[in-house]
Amino acid sequence: MINDASAGKDQQHPLYSRDRPLIDILLSQEATDYNLAELARLRMRYQGFPGARDIQKDLDKALQQWGLTEAELFEKTRQIHNLGGVYKSRGKKEEQDWN
Repeated sequence: MINDASAGKDQQHPLYSRDRPLIDILLSQEATDYNLAELARLRMRYQGFPGARDIQKDLDKALQQWGLTEAELFEKTRQIHNLGGVYKSRGKKEEQDWN
């Protein structure tokens, strides 16, 4: 029998240190178009990821705080992205960074 010490352990997400402060900010703010877009983007990034449990938990918490289901969040953000420009005012390129 092979004893693999890493089997079943959570992984460290490569963007964790960049995303953690953003999530803390989301938890302290209201559900603006920009914040909804960020929450949806981060939920997609961490969906099914075997680790970053604290981030996944806090993303769920933000959804609950704003009174949304995941389906409602994604519907709202599809509408926001269809209008465009949500990231232009923040100095970001109008690109989708889901991963």
